[in-house]
Amino acid sequence: MAVGVFDSGLGGLTVLDALTRRLPDVPFVYFADSKHAPYGVRDADDIYNLTCAAVERLWAEGCDLVILACNTASAAALRRMQESWVPKDKRVLGVFVPLIEALTERRWGDNSPPREVAVKHVALFATPATVRSRAFQRELAFRAIGVDVEAQACGGLVDAIEEGDMILAEALVRSHVDALKRKMPEPEAAILGCTHYPLMQDAFQEALGPGVTVYSQANLVAESLADYLKRHPGMLGKGTEGGFLTTGNPVKVSQNATQFLRRKITFSAA
Repeated sequence: MAVGVFDSGLGGLTVLDALTRRLPDVPFVYFADSKHAPYGVRDADDIYNLTCAAVERLWAEGCDLVILACNTASAAALRRMQESWVPKDKRVLGVFVPLIEALTERRWGDNSPPREVAVKHVALFATPATVRSRAFQRELAFRAIGVDVEAQACGGLVDAIEEGDMILAEALVRSHVDALKRKMPEPEAAILGCTHYPLMQDAFQEALGPGVTVYSQANLVAESLADYLKRHPGMLGKGTEGGFLTTGNPVKVSQNATQFLRRKITFSAA
């Protein structure tokens, strides 16, 4: 009954934490492609090929359902994977869906025409690859009209978080928010479009100001998965053991992950 959770690095651990709290009886296998991280600076074909390889590894662990807890992979690879690569007995889900559900206040299965929503000015903070893909804007346009989205590529932020340099990370957050505000002075909502960014949510909120609603993904994804598994219990895979796998150096990744989540995390070589 295992479920796979994939990210290029450690950011997806924020999602995993929320998933394990919401679904304590489900074993999760977390795969970090640390050898090739970060994905945010790679081109679309490279991201697609690396993501497919990681998902296949999680299928081998008995995870018929895999969550791409990586916005870059969700933006650059997921649609192509679902349309031409994923077998009928497997599922690969991304992390944009719960965000758009929350922002538009409608269920993903609601296929009615796009309609106006309360929030009109949205700031999107994401990796360069996610910004280039325009995947968030495309999916949002299917469900809402009249929403102005201004995207800010947050170069360097993932690397600073992965290395545990929070002083640099906070400085980068302030710099990227300042750059965004020069383009959109008064956003009403902000999307943290990378699973690393929830660790910096307080910094984003402080830089944006109290009048901006900041949407973070972890809890939204957890609720969405719980609802999905209730509707599709057959997608729980045959795997019975959870764990942590990495393509990087397991000792170094374990140390960084332990610092990242402030609890003991032990990775094995993938």
